[in-house]
Amino acid sequence: MSSTSSPVRRRSRFRRLIGELWFQVIVAAVLGVAVGLAAPGVGASLKPLNDWFIALVKMIVIPVVFCVVATGIASMDNLRKAGRIGAKAIGYFLVLSLLSMLIGLLVANVFQPGAGMNVDPATLDASAVPESATEEHATFTGFVTSLIPESLFGAITGDNILAALLVSIVFGVALNMAGPAAAPLTRGISALSTVVFRIVGWVMRLAPIGTFGALATVVATYGAGSLQQLGYLILLFTGTCVLYVVIILGAIMRACRLSLLGLMRFLKAELLVALSTCSSEAVLPQLVRKLEIMGIGRPVVGIVIPSGFSFNLDGSAVYLTMASLFLAQALGIDLSWQQQLVMVGVMMLTSKGTAGIAGGAFIVLASTITAVGHMPLAALALIVGIDRILNEGRVFINVLGNAVAAVVIGKWEKDFDHHRATAVLSARREELDAYESEYDLAQQPTR
Repeated sequence: MSSTSSPVRRRSRFRRLIGELWFQVIVAAVLGVAVGLAAPGVGASLKPLNDWFIALVKMIVIPVVFCVVATGIASMDNLRKAGRIGAKAIGYFLVLSLLSMLIGLLVANVFQPGAGMNVDPATLDASAVPESATEEHATFTGFVTSLIPESLFGAITGDNILAALLVSIVFGVALNMAGPAAAPLTRGISALSTVVFRIVGWVMRLAPIGTFGALATVVATYGAGSLQQLGYLILLFTGTCVLYVVIILGAIMRACRLSLLGLMRFLKAELLVALSTCSSEAVLPQLVRKLEIMGIGRPVVGIVIPSGFSFNLDGSAVYLTMASLFLAQALGIDLSWQQQLVMVGVMMLTSKGTAGIAGGAFIVLASTITAVGHMPLAALALIVGIDRILNEGRVFINVLGNAVAAVVIGKWEKDFDHHRATAVLSARREELDAYESEYDLAQQPTR
């Protein structure tokens, strides 16, 4: 009996494994790398696969933000809670961003990744720097202007997350204050949320295709040469990202009496998709759903996650200071500690002015170089070839860091089911399926 049932159980486990999204993403990543190495011409032509997947995700991100934020605030008994959540989230984001930049600064000063390159600025090819990097995105006036949409519903149909977040908050507050008169509209948005998350599930099933196209294109375009050219910087940045996750995020999760490894296991599909597609937005809808399943209140998730993807980019913060010092060292420019701290201050401002812009970290780097004036803008040509590779570490920490931020703010606001979170993070696959089914059932609108 046991001898015949064992192969059946193994086949059952194998079929279940094939059906897992994270496993499909890994297989697609391996196949993408293989195609990029074996047939670079074919690999380079697969870029539209990733572009199409990202476009589909962006299509659904704004509706997710609107539904989650509006219904979350509308259901609050006390509107002051929304203000508290927002203030605590911004304070947390600023502290973590500053800490991340100082860590990158310390690592670059100690290990000197660009020392000895002795690059002559006159030999740099300024044409290698994308035109978008030289555009002005860093002014405070421009940032505030980008927050205000041309019309109320234009923000919901556009692609600016911050503008959509602003409209969603205003709409949610209005629903809350309108009371029973707005109850039918609130129920309608709740029903819309169910439909939107159903679409999210369909789109996420296409993640392996986007992963395959993304990695095939990267390997075909840059190949092993780019990895060897600036390998030390890549390894140093990767090591810093690992230490940041283990030490900083690990300490925060221990303070919350939760397991960081458990959280990473729970979010493995989302982290793999973000890592392979280099897009935080690609996992925003599913991340919102997973954190609510974990036991974090909808008001907290609805405010922290959308704003975090604009303001809490810890991986990008580490990259900014490391890349700036690498370029200065490569050009033989000695920056004093005072100049480096000024540079950090400028980055704290410019990084908030590029929220929602594709390749935002590279644009912030260009804005900072322009504003501080300690090196020519053409120096960006030194790292433009590997920016896509470095972006993988940035996006991974950005996603994981925002999930941790939601946990912190949820516990801070006492809108967090610690017992449920502990159970979810230690659950087996079958138990997780039960938690997800329970959540999906709870989202069904009442008739």
